[in-house]
Parts: sequence; C-alpha cells; structure tokens
Amino acid sequence: MMSSHNRGSAGQGKRKTQISFIIRDEIEKYNRSGVNAIQYDPELQRLYSAGRDSIIRIWDTQAKEDPYLFSMEHHFDWVNDIVLCREGRALISASSDTTIKVWNAHEGSCLATLRTHKDYVKCLAYAKEKEMVASAGLDRSIVYYDVASLVALTVNNNTTSISSVRETHSIYSLAMNPSGTVLVSGSTENALKVYDPRDCVTCLMKLKGHTDNVRALVVNKDGTQCLSGSSDGTIRLWSLGQQRCIATLRVHDDSVWALQANDTFTTVYSGGRDKRVWATDLRNPEHRTLVCEEKAPILKLELIQGDSETVSRPGVTDSIWVATTDSSFKNWSLDKIQNRMSGDYDNDTVKPVYTQPLKTVKGNPRIKQYHVLNDKCHILTRDTEDNVALWSVLNAQLVENLGKVNFEEEIKKRFKMVYVHHWFAVDLKLGLLTIHLDESDVFSAWVSAKELGFTPQSESVDTKFNLGQKLLEALFEHWPRGYWFMENQEGLLEKVDSPDFSVPDHTLIIIWLGQPSSHGSDGESFNFYRFVCRDAGEMDQMNVPKHLNDWVPPWAAEVIIHKKTPKTIKLTFYLHPDPSTGIKPFKNEALSVPSDLMQVKKVIEHVYKFLRQGTENGHHSNQSANHEKEPQEFSSIAAEKVELLCNNQVLNANMDLRTVKHFFWKQSGDLVLHYRIIKR
Repeated sequence: MMSSHNRGSAGQGKRKTQISFIIRDEIEKYNRSGVNAIQYDPELQRLYSAGRDSIIRIWDTQAKEDPYLFSMEHHFDWVNDIVLCREGRALISASSDTTIKVWNAHEGSCLATLRTHKDYVKCLAYAKEKEMVASAGLDRSIVYYDVASLVALTVNNNTTSISSVRETHSIYSLAMNPSGTVLVSGSTENALKVYDPRDCVTCLMKLKGHTDNVRALVVNKDGTQCLSGSSDGTIRLWSLGQQRCIATLRVHDDSVWALQANDTFTTVYSGGRDKRVWATDLRNPEHRTLVCEEKAPILKLELIQGDSETVSRPGVTDSIWVATTDSSFKNWSLDKIQNRMSGDYDNDTVKPVYTQPLKTVKGNPRIKQYHVLNDKCHILTRDTEDNVALWSVLNAQLVENLGKVNFEEEIKKRFKMVYVHHWFAVDLKLGLLTIHLDESDVFSAWVSAKELGFTPQSESVDTKFNLGQKLLEALFEHWPRGYWFMENQEGLLEKVDSPDFSVPDHTLIIIWLGQPSSHGSDGESFNFYRFVCRDAGEMDQMNVPKHLNDWVPPWAAEVIIHKKTPKTIKLTFYLHPDPSTGIKPFKNEALSVPSDLMQVKKVIEHVYKFLRQGTENGHHSNQSANHEKEPQEFSSIAAEKVELLCNNQVLNANMDLRTVKHFFWKQSGDLVLHYRIIKR
C-alpha cells in the first residue's frame, strides 16, 4: 500500500512554494542566450563558456567543423562566472540560482553544490598559486574556499569550512593576484575594497573615484596595482601601495563590463556596452587602438597568450575571446596591436584593426517574445532570428516551427472567442520557455475535455479538465508516490496507468521554497530542489537528507497523490427579460452556479422551462413542449425558442459564462444577462 504524503514537511512551514519547469531539447548543444564568462585551458586547447541559458559548454578550439564537446548542466539560472582550477582539472561556477558548483572539468561531472550565498552569485576570483577561490554577489558577502577541499567533496560529504566577510553593498566584481595576498571587490557603492585573503576579514582600504557600479577588476601579479572598469564608462588604474588612482582611461562611450591585462601589466583590453574592444598602453594611457567591434554589448574577455600553436592561424601569437549578450562568441587576433597604438584618435571616426574574427562559435537564437493563446494551453514565440514557433504547455514541448512568419498576424489567426483563467506564468530569462506554477492560481483553469481532443463517454456528459492538475500529473508521472503506481504481489512498484498528458522525460523541474525573486534583501533566503522528470522514480531511493517526498508542496500532493479535485470557480449573475419582450421581471435575485464553465445553452434551457411553465405573475409560454424529450433534443428546442443577450449582444449557445463575462460584460460587477423569445 502507498503511504500518505507528509503534508506539513519539515522546514516548509507557511513559506510560499512554486513549481517551475523548462521547455527545451534534451541536448542543447549551442548557447541560447548571452555568454557571461569564458575560460581557456591552454593544455587541452579547450574553451569553457558560461551561458545565460544556465549551461556550461566545453569547446574544442582547434576543431575544423563542430567545436562542441559536451555540456555541464546542473544550474537552472544564469551562470555568471567560472574559473578553471588545479591546472584545468577542476572548474568552479557561480550562478543566479544562488549556488556555487564544483565540477570535474575533464569529465563534466558535478562534484558538489555549495549554498553559501543567499542571493545571485555574480563573480569569482582565483589565486592560482594558493589554489584559493572567492565568491561574491548580491547578498553582499565574500566567501573564501580552499580548492583542494572543494574537489574532495562528494554527495554524502557536501560540507567544507569557509571564511567570509560581509560588505554593505551588492558586489559585482572580484579579483585576486596569483599568490592570494590581495583581493579586491567592486560594488554598487561605486568603490573598491581591498582585503588580505589570509586575514579574510579586515578591509585594508577603500578606493573611491568611480561614480557608478564597479563591474570589472584585474590585479597584477605582485598585488601592487589594480585596474577597475565601471558603469560610469571609465577605467581606472590604482596604486594599492599609495592607495590612490594614478590614471583614468576614458576610451569607452558607455559602461565598461570586461577587462583583461597582459602578464606584464602593460596593456589592458576592455569592452562593454558600446560593443567595442579597446587595447590601451598602461605606460602611456593616451596610446590605444580599437581592436574590433562586436554586434552586441560585451560581457567578458579572455586573453590568450602563447605560441602560434595555441591559435588557429600561423604567425599569430596572441588573441582574445569576446563573449557578448549574443549567443555566439568570437576569437579576435591581437597581431601587431602594440604597433598600431596611437594617441591620435576620435571615437566617432576610428576604424577597428580587425573586422573579421579568427573563429566564431555560433549559438542558437534565443526566444525574445511570447504570447499565450486564448486556450491557455499553447504559446506562440518569436526568437532573435524572427522565427515563430508554437509550443504546448501541457506537453512541455514544441508543436510546430512556423518559420519567419508575421508574429502579430499569427496571433490573430489563432484567436478564439474563449476565455480561460490564467494559471501559469512565463519567463524568457534563459532564452528558453520557463513555466512557473504557483499555488495561488495553478488550479484556476478548467476546460472541456472536448476542447483538448478527448472523446466524451456520452454526448450528454461533458467532462471537465483542470489544466493545472493535468500538468502536475504529467510532471510527476515517474514519481512512485503518484497514483500511477501500485505494489504488485512481490511488493514492487508497478505502473498501472498513465496520466492524460505526458512531458518529455528530460524536462527539468524546480521546486521553490520561499521567494526566488527577493534579491538584495537581508531577509531569509529561498531554497529549491532540482530534478529531471525521469529521475523522480529514483529520488525516493536516495539516502539524502532532502528528497522529493520532503519537497513536493502540499497543494501539489493533494492532486498528485490524494487525487483531490480542485475547486471550480463559482459565478453569480442576474437574469432578466429583455425590455422588448414586455415580460415583467420575476425577481431581482442573483443566481449562482458552481462553475463559470456553465454554457449559455444551460441558461437558455432554464429560461425555456421557466417560460413554458409560466411565472407567478401569470405569464405563460404559448409554446407546448414534450416533458419526455431527451436532454439533447430538449436543448435544441430551447435554443430555437429563446436567445440570451449580454449588453445587447446575442450570445452563442455553446459559449461558457466566463467567456461571456470577459468578452461581453467587461465589468467587475456581477454578470447581467437578458433573455427574449425568438420570433419566427
């Protein structure tokens, strides 16, 4: 027998819960959105990219055709930063899902997940010689980790000692020198703070000068100088010994988001919102050159220094990878850049040294626009290449690629005069469709089974489906505690039925506990549980502190396990004779129906019976009717004798009352309907 679900799971209390899932292909080989960070492994000549679509991908920079190798998937929000450690064997990632993850970089497996932050983790810093990593983000804290301890973590041993320091503002940038003697943070305080990581607590100095958020930092090898890039459009060179700014570079027309410096700290490469990559001589800051110009704002730079074997064209010694808000990213030559620097320039007329990249790693278009169709079961989308597609929410998959058609015309073409209550929210943050189900409205939408393509058992019975219930049953189809499984004679779980809908087995599902959008506050952090649909059957067998049983919220368990039917939405309305009938209103009492799905024809039948039987005032229908008629025949007769109106508009008998209220009544008060006899 199945045991009952723990409806008051420990730790949940009364905190808000939400269930989300992502509609995507099982293998997403190419970036679907911007690339926030890149790291290069010179030994294997591999490039690691951190995507806004939540996926870390590994690329072979020497591949002549498809450079894709494999992906590392465990985050479910933007991956904001990554660092390669231990000579490329380990990778640390920071994400807007609030976690730090530790990966085996060569195999792509996730070794551990750290929840040391309470909000978006925006940046990482790495001290190569000391094997130390620091992380920071919107929760205003800096956390230090020993890399050797991190890579030793396992699923069953997922705790490690950390040191942390609390700041007063959200942190967007971090940098450490290789020996780990200096750490610098940049924040919305528009200032730099300098720490000694060996002490981990004391702020050695605060450097002021920027007038906006500090978005990028680089520290030189010996920790004596630092470069900062800001949303104020400037780059500043700081002397940490003198605790002051020794040079201000104004080479960009907009925010500076990315910096890289060569090993000798004589040249800085910068990029940002103005889409340009500049190279500036730090020994003579007036000397600079425009390396290239991208088609989208620049998020990250990765400088490649080495011999000609590390790049794709003979004779080129240095190059730079440029990641932008676009899903593609490029490698640009830095050949002879030093010789082309000049103090004679004009930002408006200057031409880039290079107009074609050495290599381009192409991405896929991201979804930029969506429209939920009236049936509240399908979504139309348009991507950055203007391709239009139709998606099914109930099946969590693509229905049809429509190509480069007119998006607005397609919406008009698929419009139906039907109103279904909103029951889910859509998010395009990842460049893919993410659907959010919330307790407050997930069970709001009821529809006729006929509208979903199901054949009724009889013509007189119109089965109603609750869309939220049907989708939850599909998402948790593989969960043994759902009622699709029963114990057989051997005591093993055996599937005995299937839900009315199904979603792809690879569908990623996230259960939220708390508010996932309260960023930058000092309040309690949110928590979450992430799993793939097909793995729900394995979760109960895992000997881990928090498994699926503890995470499915009570409101979902009620319909998945206990098969409780969600409540329908009641509707109150007034029914009066149309003034043209000359019939005096019988009563001015509101009528109430248990479901706003009731069709107009049911009200017409009620009116017809009333008219046929007469009223207390002596009004009688002059039409005879057979009391023994079949319901379907009686309904047809009624529709021929009586019609219903709302705001002087005749209503279709097959329309439901919620649609009438939305499209015809268009008011917040109770619906008012009028009836009149059809004169032939």
